[in-house]
Amino acid sequence: MSDNDTNDTIRREAPTRRDTIKYGGSAIGASLLAGCSGDSGSDATPEDTQTEINTSTEETEPDDESYSVTMEPVGTVEFESVPETWMAITGPWADMAIALGQREGFLPAGWYPPGYLYERVGVSMPTDVPNPLAGGGWDQELFYELDPDVILCDPNYLHGSGFDSSWDETDTESIATNVAPFFGNNIVRRREFHDYELYSMYEAFDRLADVFDERERYEAFVEVHDDLRAEIDSKLPPESERPEVGLVNFGSDLQAGEFAAMTTDSEGAEMKQYRDLGVESTFSEEQIDGMLDYESMAEIDPDIIVIHGGIRLTDDDGEFSAEGFREQFVTPLTEHSIGSQLTAVENDAVYPGPYFLQGPIASLFQTELVARLLYPDAFGTFDPVQFPDVPAEEQLFDRQHVTDIINGDI
Repeated sequence: MSDNDTNDTIRREAPTRRDTIKYGGSAIGASLLAGCSGDSGSDATPEDTQTEINTSTEETEPDDESYSVTMEPVGTVEFESVPETWMAITGPWADMAIALGQREGFLPAGWYPPGYLYERVGVSMPTDVPNPLAGGGWDQELFYELDPDVILCDPNYLHGSGFDSSWDETDTESIATNVAPFFGNNIVRRREFHDYELYSMYEAFDRLADVFDERERYEAFVEVHDDLRAEIDSKLPPESERPEVGLVNFGSDLQAGEFAAMTTDSEGAEMKQYRDLGVESTFSEEQIDGMLDYESMAEIDPDIIVIHGGIRLTDDDGEFSAEGFREQFVTPLTEHSIGSQLTAVENDAVYPGPYFLQGPIASLFQTELVARLLYPDAFGTFDPVQFPDVPAEEQLFDRQHVTDIINGDI
C-alpha cells in the first residue's frame, strides 16, 4: 500500500471536525500556493498597506454559522464552526492562538519562544515538542497523527523554505486535502518564496482572531500593545542620541571567529522590537553577506553587540541562563586577543537578544528587553540574571492584565 493509499484510508475511517473546514472560492492549487491577487510582490511594508486591506471575515446569512477568513497566500478559507484543535509549526502563530485563549486545543509540533515568557502570564507551554523535521525532512505522518482542525502555517513554508528538498507542492496540497486547511503567512521575514504580501504581526493577529471568533481578546491585546508603544515613544531619546546595534546571529561561532551579522530593520515580525524602538544597525547590507572575522569586527567596532535569539538559552529549571549565555558568547570574546579589545566587550555591552519566532505575547517581553538594553536611563537597567522579571514600577506592560485577557477575564 502506498503512502497516499494509507493516507486515504485514514481519511475515510477517521473523519473529524476538519471535514467541515475547507478552502473556498478557488481550487487549492491556485488559492493555497499561489497567493491572492492584488498587492502581491509590492515593495510596500505591512505597516504602509494596513489601511488598504479589506475586512477578513465575509458576511453570512443570519441563520448560517459558517464564515470565511481571507489571507495571502491561502486565499479564502471557509469554516462551518470554530476550530477546536490546531497546529502551529512556528512561534508567531502559536503565540497568537494562545493569546486568543486557545491553549487547550494546541497540538504542538515545531519551534516556539522560551516557555518561561509564557509562564509569566499564566500559560504552561509544552516541554516535549515533536520536531517535524527530526528525520531530515518534513514528517508527513505527524500531521495525520495530530489530526488538527486547522494548520496555522504558511503552506509555502513547507516546500519553499528549502528545509526538505524532497518535499514539493503536491505534498503540501496532500496535507491540506487529507488533514486540514492551512491558514497562515510567513510573517517572520521575507524569504525567497514569499513574493506576496507579508503581513505585520498585528495584521496577521487580526485575521486569526476572526478564525477563532475572538475579536474581544484581540482588541484587548491591541490596547496593551498601543499603550506600550505610547510609553516607549514618550521616553525615547532623540534619534541623534540613539545607539546603533551590532546584531549577531545565534548560530555564530565566536570561538572560531565567525560572526553572522544581521541588520535590525529587516521586514517582518522578527525585527519588530527594533523598529518600534527606533534602533539602527551597525552593520550594512553588504556586511551581512557571509561571515565576519575578528579583524572585520574590530574595524566596525560596535558599541553594543546583541546576540539574536540569545534568550533561548535556558537552565535546568527552564529559566533564562545568564551563565550559559556568558559561557557561549561572552567568554570567547573576552579570551580572544582582538575580541577583548572590542568596545562592546570592554564596556560589558554584549547582550542576549530576542528570539526571532515571536507573536504578541513574546513581543511584549522582548520589546521591554530591548528597551532596557539600549535605553537604561529611560526604561531601567537590564539585569540578565533577573530577566524576564523586572521591578513592577519599571514594567512596560501589566503581566496580570495580559493573563486576564488570555483567560477571558476582560
